[in-house]
Amino acid sequence: MFINLFLSLFGTNTFKMNIYVGNIPYKATEDDLGNLFSEFGDVSSVKIIQDKFTGRSKGFGFVEMSDEAGANAIESLDGYEHMGRNLVVSKAKAREDK
Repeated sequence: MFINLFLSLFGTNTFKMNIYVGNIPYKATEDDLGNLFSEFGDVSSVKIIQDKFTGRSKGFGFVEMSDEAGANAIESLDGYEHMGRNLVVSKAKAREDK
């Protein structure tokens, strides 16, 4: 009963997955990455990490989307050639404190 109430209030895709994307081409934008991942479902956020001094892409980033869509995206896009580079796509690991 509780599960049915929860699903009716929040739906089935309320849980978000944070996805690590590596080997991103330096000329790729967050819009490029978002469009690529949106083929698998709604993308909540996209962030390409940039060097704080030069502003240049560090070649990796993160995409947030629902668990189900994220799992499909990881399976399909890991090793996928995008703008001349093979992407490395996996579920992001929790950030460790320094």
